[in-house]
Amino acid sequence: MIENIPFSSEIDITRELCERVGSKVEFLADHTARIVTPEITTSTVAELSRKNRVPILAFGPLLHRKGVAEVPVLGGDPIGHRPVNFHIEALTKMGVRIELRGSSYYAEADEIHGNDIELPYPSVGATENVLLTAVRAHGTTIIINAAVEPEIINLIEMLNAMGGAIALDTEARTIHIEGVSYLHGVRVRAIPDRNEIVSFVIATLATDGRIFIKGINKAGLESFLTVLKTIGARVDIQRDGIEFSGKKPYHTVAIETAPHPSFMTDWQQPFCVLLTQAQGESTLHETVYEDRLGYTKDLKRMGADIDISDECPEDRPCRFQGATFNHHLRIRGQTPLRGTDITMTDIRAGMAHLIAALAAKGESHILGVEHLDRGYEKIDERLRFLGADIKRISA
Repeated sequence: MIENIPFSSEIDITRELCERVGSKVEFLADHTARIVTPEITTSTVAELSRKNRVPILAFGPLLHRKGVAEVPVLGGDPIGHRPVNFHIEALTKMGVRIELRGSSYYAEADEIHGNDIELPYPSVGATENVLLTAVRAHGTTIIINAAVEPEIINLIEMLNAMGGAIALDTEARTIHIEGVSYLHGVRVRAIPDRNEIVSFVIATLATDGRIFIKGINKAGLESFLTVLKTIGARVDIQRDGIEFSGKKPYHTVAIETAPHPSFMTDWQQPFCVLLTQAQGESTLHETVYEDRLGYTKDLKRMGADIDISDECPEDRPCRFQGATFNHHLRIRGQTPLRGTDITMTDIRAGMAHLIAALAAKGESHILGVEHLDRGYEKIDERLRFLGADIKRISA
């Protein structure tokens, strides 16, 4: 049983995958999912649509139960090159044989064994994949330079509650896994979605509002809260949640995205909208994905004063230095935004578009809202509850 499941289309895609391989999945009204998989009926899900990057995480579980697995070449948001070589190289070191077959990856293994896996970059997906594979592998696996996001910790807690033997050293970015022969069912609660929290907070601040989010604490949000205080927003941490409020214009700030515990890459798009309402020049340096700033052209059409560059800040070189990737923004404000017609291209850019439309004067028409539906449950209804003038028009 998994509690606190959002009823988003991203979850629907994952449910489709689970049911395809033989799981019985039931969604309850209290946002709980009951999952039972008595038997793997097929280990091939290559025909599933390339809507997200979840299928590659099925490698380990399917290999352990069937010895073979086939998943589609990955899809997801067009935010830059997101290679799977980290996944493939790690699993290969654990005894898995993987080959690309047109539009799918085929994997097989006689025995999966532990090994030392040093990731070139602390990739969340690769860390998850190694965890799901190593938890039932023979012997010991050590992940070096692992991702240590709260979502990784939540997964480790779940696997340990199922009978796993996993230890995490967040400071050293090291995960130690002793393989076990069996995992049992568990009741676990998914942590609140940090991206959703940040999205609602920024929408509130961009419209001079106030919001109290119940059931959250500062864990995993420290870098975001620090930036909020820097720009002059009010953050009131209470016993049962956090209250946020603010009023334009805000102060300027220099933001650099990086793996946790730094400022998340998924937060920069909506925050860029907020920085158009800061007095002076702010900078935003994206160091995780090389092609995640395309949404700014729409913000400029709405009146934002933004320059984009392929050069790192002088004192902050990153792995994209000299690679001609546009990954550095200068945002000058305070600039009024005006409504316009927008087409969303991915989840986080879509949220930036939506927040800009809420903060803008006049009416905006937004296409591509299916991207938001992937990551947010009933986003229009919830924003209306908070006072937004927003209406979904059926196609």
